Amino acid sequence: MTPEEIVKRPLIFTEKGNTLREEENQYLFEVARTANKAQIRSAIEDLFDVRVEKVRTMIIRGRMRRMGRTWAKTQNWKKAIVSLKEGESIDFFEGA
Repeated sequence: MTPEEIVKRPLIFTEKGNTLREEENQYLFEVARTANKAQIRSAIEDLFDVRVEKVRTMIIRGRMRRMGRTWAKTQNWKKAIVSLKEGESIDFFEGA
């Protein structure tokens, strides 16, 4: 898998994500469910040119959502919490 396939999107608009980024230098990403920690580490280092200290992952269970008159379950997805080394940071809003 390529780094773009492993890292799907950053989770930047969550309250927990903002707190972790400001206080702990940790970033949240939605990643491919089949990716392991070593693949996530190398993908983040390649995409953002930073040094990763630690990667923690978790599977987020899909929830029941209303679809018209019926209920449907959304897909399970994987979240990664990436800790960067001291002095490193990722700027998501470079062009803004």
